[in-house]
This record gives sequence, structure tokens and C-alpha cells, in this order.
Amino acid sequence: VQLVESGGGMVQPGGSLRLSCVASRSIFNYYAMGWYRQAPGKQREVVAGITIGGSTKYAESVKGRFTISRDNAKNTVYLQMNSLKSEDTAIYYCNNVLWATMTAGADSWGQGTQVTVSS
Repeated sequence: VQLVESGGGMVQPGGSLRLSCVASRSIFNYYAMGWYRQAPGKQREVVAGITIGGSTKYAESVKGRFTISRDNAKNTVYLQMNSLKSEDTAIYYCNNVLWATMTAGADSWGQGTQVTVSS
């Protein structure tokens, strides 16, 4: 399983970022995919998920601000983040997601990409 996240950076409150994650076919072609984040001192939490068919779910804290999408031809899942807040600061990861529980179905993670929202 290979997961490579990119696109993070530092942005001011109210700004936008677009994250990308390229996943190996063994995971991308058969599972719903999700974005997760882990802030310092906190547990990793799911942010958004998308099925192979394009159905989506979002954490309440990001609804209306974040948009998840996937390009099945490129084995890539994206997270467009708008109206960023300081509380969005975290390392962001992608992985598969078990749709019923919105939890990761695999223990192997990529390196993540750091998002810092600060003025």
C-alpha cells in the first residue's frame, strides 16, 4: 500500500489550500477513500470520505468549507479546503475509509502533509 500526500503549507485564516493524495491501485480501486487529520496532542480524526461512485461525507467541523473529490483514472483523491481556520491546523493524511463507521480500514499510513493556518 502506498499513499503519498502533498499540497500542504502555511496559509492565513480565510485562505485556501488543495491537498492531493496518490494511492496505490490496490487500495484506490476497491475502497472508499478519506482524508484524516491529526492536530498536536489530539487523536487522528476523519475529515471527509468519498466512495468509488462519488458519494461524500464530511465531518461537521468542515461541512461547507471542504470538498473531497477523486480522479479514478489517476488514483488520486483531493481535498479542497476553503475558509480555513486556525483549528484546521494539523497533519493531513489520506487512506481508505470504512463507510459505515467512517474509520480507516488499514493501519498503513503515508507521511502526511502539514497544514498550518496562522496570521
